[in-house]
Amino acid sequence: MTDDPALDLARKVLDSQPFSRLVGARVTAFGDGRAVLEVDVRPELLQQNGFLHGGVLSYAADNAITFAAGTALGPAVLTAGFSIQYLRPAVGRTLVARASVVHAGRRQAVVRCDLLTAAEEDGAQALCAVAQGTVLAAEPPRD
Repeated sequence: MTDDPALDLARKVLDSQPFSRLVGARVTAFGDGRAVLEVDVRPELLQQNGFLHGGVLSYAADNAITFAAGTALGPAVLTAGFSIQYLRPAVGRTLVARASVVHAGRRQAVVRCDLLTAAEEDGAQALCAVAQGTVLAAEPPRD
């Protein structure tokens, strides 16, 4: 637990997602229109050439985008769609997805996400992909 109740809640929500537990994701920052999601790179997350699989990058972008939007729209949100552009192969020890709200209205938010990998030696980060998505406030379930 931290001294930040919002970050603690975000971590509980992430931990409630079985796939996020499988990937080993963690929320390291949450609030004020921003969220940071991290995934440690390990062999089972790589593709055949030794790079982090694009699906892992897409997962991280989707979740970071949705968490960032949740800071503006509230906790009940769903991704309406997102696009991702891969810039270079993702190599390193940690994937970092930094998302920030570009615009938020009452029912939807547009969010940008930079995906970076941190190198083992000096911790320098390299931008490997960018994503942008639209997130909608979820409607309450109907009886």
